[in-house]
Amino acid sequence: MGTLTGTNIIDRARLTLQDSSGVRWTDAELLIYINDAQREIVNFRPESTATHSNVQLSTGTEQTLPSGGLRLIKVTRNMSGTASDATGAKSVRIVEEDLLNSIEPDWHDPTVTGSSAHGAVVKNYLFDPDDPKKFYVYPGVASGSNAYVELIYSKLPTDLSSVSSTIDIEDTYGNAILNFVLYRAYLKDAEFAGNQQRTATHYQLFIGSISGGGNAEAILDPNLDRNAETGRTVGVPQ
Repeated sequence: MGTLTGTNIIDRARLTLQDSSGVRWTDAELLIYINDAQREIVNFRPESTATHSNVQLSTGTEQTLPSGGLRLIKVTRNMSGTASDATGAKSVRIVEEDLLNSIEPDWHDPTVTGSSAHGAVVKNYLFDPDDPKKFYVYPGVASGSNAYVELIYSKLPTDLSSVSSTIDIEDTYGNAILNFVLYRAYLKDAEFAGNQQRTATHYQLFIGSISGGGNAEAILDPNLDRNAETGRTVGVPQ
């Protein structure tokens, strides 16, 4: 996703570390810190690896993110297939579980009839932030049906395999990665008083640079009304 390479970040880190020749910290060691930084950033900012993907839904109501998926961000619409050029179809809305359960308690049952009957077109979805890799669709997908939707989800970042590899998050997180690398590097020599302070400083800089937008889980929880200021509630089942 980004264009910054391991070398770009390591060279900047070495200027601060005053270790241009790699005597105290090898490239391999600093590369480990870069990969750790990417994963740490995704923990705080799931949207840093936001991915769009057309997926085929499983039979029934319960669904799981694709391999490597960490957290659902949104289900946007039905699709004609999984290809990148698939045609978009009916939009999908978030719905509150309690509301749906009160309207149709049997909506998980594959034999349910009426407007809740399982089929090949999804109208709504449910998300539990405590189980971020799973979500539920309404109506459920009927056995033998082919149902496809477009998902936006956070994925596990790919590790840099060498210093020439590029980071798997946006370049805007470059400073955060650098400060995490410096934090981990100074932590190696934290028994020295000066490095203890440097360790704390760079970790605080890291946290500051990725937490400016507020609590990421609260921001990205699909259950939250994105238009709260209008007084509208999360969608009613269609």
